[in-house]
Amino acid sequence: MKAKISDLYDLEHTIAAPLLERFEYPWEALAHIKDFILELGPTLPEGEFDHPAEGVWIAKDAKIFDSAYIGSPLIIDHGAEVRQCAFLRCPAIIGKGATVGNSSELKNVILFDKVQVPHFNYVGDSILGYCSHTGAGAITSNLKSDKTLVTVKDRATGEAIETGIKKFGAMLGDHVEVGCNSVLNPGTVIGPNSNVYPLSRVRGFIPANHIFKDEDNIVEKC
Repeated sequence: MKAKISDLYDLEHTIAAPLLERFEYPWEALAHIKDFILELGPTLPEGEFDHPAEGVWIAKDAKIFDSAYIGSPLIIDHGAEVRQCAFLRCPAIIGKGATVGNSSELKNVILFDKVQVPHFNYVGDSILGYCSHTGAGAITSNLKSDKTLVTVKDRATGEAIETGIKKFGAMLGDHVEVGCNSVLNPGTVIGPNSNVYPLSRVRGFIPANHIFKDEDNIVEKC
């Protein structure tokens, strides 16, 4: 199962690279996002980043709509856009040129550069890779209904990785496309350049360069 950080992400496309470089699997970084922001924030150039509140750093060329809720701790990198009524519960790192759309909610996340969560999305306890995109209404479900610890499973091989954590949304590799109104269940890991059909219910590991049509129909891209 190619679910390691090195399998999923190009770390040149995130300000969070020093954090992710410490770990083998991306979900291992989730518990450390808050502390990393508070370490990195004070080192950001004052000429490039505003510091409007305790624990908050926003690039001067980022666009933040007045109706967005800005929590702490938080870093919003250059050229990012946070649109109307977005709810940034934080901690959150929003990458360069990323978009957080109207009524979208973030909680304990890393969005790589140019990620788009543009319409009515919930992204919790998740890491979204470079240029990944979630369609309108797509969400990451980050807590199992029985509240047990999350296991990442590869149905094709039977391999399973015990994560040891309860809150785990989805790890999306670079250039992943998730269709509208899809639900990514706890422990979902999607390899780079893969697509998920709209209205899908996804669980477990999806390899790179595949199309998820349904749980019994995951095909390799031509």
